[in-house]
Amino acid sequence: MVPFSSLDWVWVFVYIVWFFSFGFLFTRIASRSQENFFLAGRGLPWWMPAVSVYGTHTATDTPIWMGGTLYRHGARGIWYLFTMGWCALSAFFSIKVFKRSLAYTQAEYQTLRFAGLPAELLRGWLAGWQVFMQMFVLGWVGIAMGKVCNMVFDWPLWMGMVVFTLVIGIYSMVAGYWGVVVGDLQQGTIMFILIVLVAAYGIAGAGGIEGIKASLAATGESWRLNPFHFDAFDATDPNNFSLFWLITMIIILVFGGLGMGTHIDYYPDAQRAASTKSVRDASYSIWGGGMLIIIRNSIWVAMILAFFVLLPLLSITDPTSGYDMGFYWIGFKFLPSGLIGFFFAGILAIHISTIDTHINLGAEYATRDIYHHYINPNASEKQLVRVGRIATILIMLGSFVFGLMVGEDFVGWLIFAMWFLSSAIWLPQLLQVLWWRFNGWGYLTAMIVNLGVSWLIAWVLPALGVIPVYNDAVRFWLMMIISALMYLPVTFLTKPEDMDHLVTFYTMTRPPGFWGPVRKEAIRRGLIKEE
Repeated sequence: MVPFSSLDWVWVFVYIVWFFSFGFLFTRIASRSQENFFLAGRGLPWWMPAVSVYGTHTATDTPIWMGGTLYRHGARGIWYLFTMGWCALSAFFSIKVFKRSLAYTQAEYQTLRFAGLPAELLRGWLAGWQVFMQMFVLGWVGIAMGKVCNMVFDWPLWMGMVVFTLVIGIYSMVAGYWGVVVGDLQQGTIMFILIVLVAAYGIAGAGGIEGIKASLAATGESWRLNPFHFDAFDATDPNNFSLFWLITMIIILVFGGLGMGTHIDYYPDAQRAASTKSVRDASYSIWGGGMLIIIRNSIWVAMILAFFVLLPLLSITDPTSGYDMGFYWIGFKFLPSGLIGFFFAGILAIHISTIDTHINLGAEYATRDIYHHYINPNASEKQLVRVGRIATILIMLGSFVFGLMVGEDFVGWLIFAMWFLSSAIWLPQLLQVLWWRFNGWGYLTAMIVNLGVSWLIAWVLPALGVIPVYNDAVRFWLMMIISALMYLPVTFLTKPEDMDHLVTFYTMTRPPGFWGPVRKEAIRRGLIKEE
């Protein structure tokens, strides 16, 4: 357990009171309509969602994921941490397309991009999938808070997850997206101060930068300072970090920005883009948020190297060894009394900024795409806000189940969610933006196949001894190729989308890529000018 002084408890109390004040402040405005409850009225300047993007992707699970990755791989693990690389292209291509579509969610977008029965099936599938995924994300973020509370208060894992997620769920139910995005402004500021503060104390505790270098050299671990230290390729080594894996990550993250949903972070960030007042603001919000995250990641690298120097013998094969808790360990060990409470208040800020986002996002899919679209299309705005609040509570409760499933094997589940559940639909997500001929039946096939192939390649077939346990890079390409052999034939064996529908979509969103026949038809009809 970590001892708290009176001043430490004052920090925690002041922050909790400050946090809840935002909920009451925005209750009335959030209650006006579903647009206000889920998108803050679509009138935000770019810098507000940008800070919210940064805040959302700085969660209690983030330093655990980063700490575990950097402890295992050294500085080369930083390539895992640039998961916002997709922002480089997305901010100026697919995010613009999504913003111009005026869709609330990616599920609603499917009925604009595609037509008929496959579009409706896609909307329902993706809405249900995203409700599930938000509960899953909330579960692993919640269990991360459980691990922190176990370290600080010696609570069981479930207790830290339930207590703080429950509090934040009530806040989200009251304040809606207005409370999320405005709260992230102050939470993001606290986070950045906290990260810099803990990094400074941790690096100093390990002897400074020169001391870290000397310690690594003395133990034969100097390779950990080199971000370009690659292993020889080994397809069956799960810890293999080869040049092939680096190239794979660059392709996934950077070129994936041309598509939609190629990474799990895309869905909350699309909500941020949709809440802005213009297409330009949508682009800048994603770009700005991505840059803040990359700066944050760079600071974390030095901190975790310091942690390795201080505790070099933790087992990376044992999820209970604490090798992934470096950020928290450094903070609670080296910060003086009086700052411990500020540190814990900052952890609460980190936790809140992600929990409230994913609760609100899951409720948005449940309300807009399931209840409003399929159950009660004539619902009033008052009814939709009420349903949104009910969905908020249900999604929060569902997250407790998934949190208990994740348990101690935190990093393993997170890698599975980040890479494997997206691998088989990586290319389809690009094709739906870049290629007019890719149709709803092909995309629906890809979504269904993705779920089955992911489980088969990552879990079932290796467990049965049919295939080895391949490393991340091999699994990504294997899943992508297998799924393509199924959805591409379906695409060519079924009819293209109706040209009238495609022309309407193209005229409204102006997607990049291979849209020649649709563009020519739009010009012929006088809907756009030939350049």
